[in-house]
Amino acid sequence: MALAAAARAESGILVLGRISDDPQRHYDQLKPLLDYVVPRMADVGIREGRILMAPDASRMTSYLRHGRVDWVTETAGSGLLLIDRAGALPVLFTERDGVRYYRSVLFVRHDSAVQGLRDLRGRRLALQRPASTSAYLLPAITLLDHGVPMEILPSPADRPRSGSVGYVFANSEANIATWVLKGVVDAGAFSEVDLEQLRARDPRAEALRVVGRSPQAPRAMELVRPDLDARVRRRLTEVLAAAAEDPEAAPALRRFFDTTAFLRPEPADLAALAVLADAARRTREAIE
Repeated sequence: MALAAAARAESGILVLGRISDDPQRHYDQLKPLLDYVVPRMADVGIREGRILMAPDASRMTSYLRHGRVDWVTETAGSGLLLIDRAGALPVLFTERDGVRYYRSVLFVRHDSAVQGLRDLRGRRLALQRPASTSAYLLPAITLLDHGVPMEILPSPADRPRSGSVGYVFANSEANIATWVLKGVVDAGAFSEVDLEQLRARDPRAEALRVVGRSPQAPRAMELVRPDLDARVRRRLTEVLAAAAEDPEAAPALRRFFDTTAFLRPEPADLAALAVLADAARRTREAIE
């Protein structure tokens, strides 16, 4: 065990981590749940909770390897990176707004000539950002699995080679949809949940036509460092898994990204996650 982790273990500190580009907002979302968890872990020596943010997956990988973080909450894409690079252990799948698994959808404007994923060769695709699971990683996996190479474009005004799809980053789901509707790009991608919500609040989104769907992925995951004391890991898992049934946890769960349950993964879930991890690894090697 790293010296930092050993020192914290002796003092009874549990550190919750997250990759964040907005630490203050995420701190406010994480702190209520950490405050709920810590008193319920006194029987395994936990007396205090702390939060440690990282600006990217590389920094969080270092924190995990050196024992500076014990528990990490992340989306599937970032979680898979931490599993691959730091040996992080996925102990729970996180259900948000009642959604445990979700898919990405790739879509075009209703009047587009594109009928399927292979028709995207030579066209432009708007994605959100490289850290996004549903608006980057899952669409990329899907395109490469269908034999469609990808290349990054300097701007939406540029064109890809005829055999590949060129992608640009639009920074938000709203921008992705707008760019497709206005013809700035030929296609976009984000989660089926986001598309459903967009259609519910904006009638213009009915003009978006789905041409492909990704494999499913967990909505989010709770992970721990691989050398976390087994007693602490088990107790943390027990407390979180029971939280959805405890009225005292309800406010903290709402703040915690609208979490509705923490669910123990079954063997089939972990097997599917391993397949997704392999696909993610191959995809990143191909396009990054």
